[in-house]
Amino acid sequence: MSHEKLKPSFAFTSERVEELRRVVPEAFADGRINWTALREALGAWLEEDGEGAEHFGLTWPGKRDARRLAAMPSKGALVPASGEGVSEDHTRNLFIEGDNLEVLKLLQRSYEGRVKMIYIDPPYNTGNDFVYEDDFGEPIETYLKRTGQLGEAGEALTTNTRADGRFHSRWLSMMYPRLRLARAILASDGLIFVSIDDNEMVNCRSMMNEVFGEENFVECFIWKKSYGGGGKEKYVVRQHEYALLYARDRAATLLPSLAPDPSAVEKYYRFRDEAYELRGPYRLQPLEAAKSMDTRPNLRYAAKVKGHSPIWPKRQWLWKEDRVLAADAKNEIVVSGSGDKKTLSYKQYLRDEAGDERGKRPMSVLNGPYTQQGTSDLGELFDGKSPLQFPKPVDLLRHFINVCCPPDYPCTVVDFFAGSATFGHAVLREARARDTPMSFICVQLPEQVADDKDLTIAGIGKERLRRVIKRMKKEAKPKEHEELGFRVLKLQRSHFTAWKDYIGDNVNRLIDMFSQTEAPLVDGWTPEGLITEVMLLEGFPLDSDTQRVDGVGRSHVTRVTSDRCAHALFTCFDNKLNAESLDGLELCETDVFVCLDSSLTDEAKLLLADRCLLKTI
Repeated sequence: MSHEKLKPSFAFTSERVEELRRVVPEAFADGRINWTALREALGAWLEEDGEGAEHFGLTWPGKRDARRLAAMPSKGALVPASGEGVSEDHTRNLFIEGDNLEVLKLLQRSYEGRVKMIYIDPPYNTGNDFVYEDDFGEPIETYLKRTGQLGEAGEALTTNTRADGRFHSRWLSMMYPRLRLARAILASDGLIFVSIDDNEMVNCRSMMNEVFGEENFVECFIWKKSYGGGGKEKYVVRQHEYALLYARDRAATLLPSLAPDPSAVEKYYRFRDEAYELRGPYRLQPLEAAKSMDTRPNLRYAAKVKGHSPIWPKRQWLWKEDRVLAADAKNEIVVSGSGDKKTLSYKQYLRDEAGDERGKRPMSVLNGPYTQQGTSDLGELFDGKSPLQFPKPVDLLRHFINVCCPPDYPCTVVDFFAGSATFGHAVLREARARDTPMSFICVQLPEQVADDKDLTIAGIGKERLRRVIKRMKKEAKPKEHEELGFRVLKLQRSHFTAWKDYIGDNVNRLIDMFSQTEAPLVDGWTPEGLITEVMLLEGFPLDSDTQRVDGVGRSHVTRVTSDRCAHALFTCFDNKLNAESLDGLELCETDVFVCLDSSLTDEAKLLLADRCLLKTI
């Protein structure tokens, strides 16, 4: 018989501890880690940590708390907001309204290793922008209001001024746990882009080195964001920002080539030969190695090309001798010059031997598109008046998508500082240009727009997506793989009753607390919201297929399936459940059935537990 209580929270660190237990079981005693035994097991691998030990790395006041915060389980839940999205029953695209730290925690189990690309444009810490304060030891709404992040009307504003003695520390403490959690949901070949400017560029890169590993740094892109301006600059006209690119595992990651530039093709690929029909035109590339290349004795030899005497390089060749001979046999080597000044070039064709057109590598310096274009992108959707100034241009984010996501690769991508949903806009546009599906998850706090109590940034993002989709449907009929829609979910407190620790000797107070937590679920819980929370706890992603099951009498049973899970999840939250009425339910021993503990008799529990894994609330 398989029957257990459903755990109302999930911390990713718990699975890491279980991995440690499997590797070093002798380091555990009474369910806790025995530090002395663990140190002994590590032996020579353990670095001595004496009083004078020094370590290279980034540190700041509050770092320990930030690390601990990433490990704390969430006290929230994601509840569907039906009617706020578009084509909600036929899309994997998600817009989640709420604090991204809590949301990332809730996504850990279901999205671990699933996301191909993350892009974030976090607060730049200019001294006037929003910085999240993190402490979810109390209900989410109460906490946000108490810390000043949410006003009574739901507006969200907290600034991190330069006058604060912990100016940089507060920003780092805000970013660190979010990046730790973001790394966990990236696929093994996943990549993360972080837009940043000089206010926190140095600190951000040091923090990324720690979280992702310096060996997984890919590039620092420099984006020239404007073509003029400078009237407000005191010393130098600042025209650029940065985008840091890191891999989850650089050794497992291959950046795709970008689409070829038609103007470059016309300019550089000017020659033709007998291979033109398959491989197109070619250009000549020198086979002589540049001075910057390390000296390699095996690359210095007399190249034997048919019709010519042996040719020596000035320094060394780029290719080994066998590769040169093979290319010459296919008429892909060209000799230029005369006498002792002869040199070699090779033919670089526009298409490879399979006939696929050669792409180009990403460049680390991006000249535009400019911020003015980002404002125009948003303004075009809102009757010519942009509700926010200087969002990122859609084409910039489409470029980043192409840097990370191969065109034939079905991708799930995430932006947990979504702002006005520029990234979601870019994904919708990019998906139309591809032949494979893409889906996004955008997360944004309902931060109030200055001088408008009725408008939030999250609200702007949702409306932007609605208008983009409406326009795209008018432009052309959606492709078969295209998902012109999105669902909205909102962060609320968990449906499970939370126990608050009590310190004191008032027995009556303790009895009251026990009586208040007798019910496993909070007042006002809904089956729809509880299903979503249970899905995430059981490792089912938010884009799982959820269907009402027929043929089970009056019982309200929901079947949840996903191509990410080998088994199915069944839920039924009726007050009374007769197991006999579920005889027609197709269950196997690996399926999970979740219901209220109070809804089953002991006999019914036995019957269900014999057929599947029964979990009760």
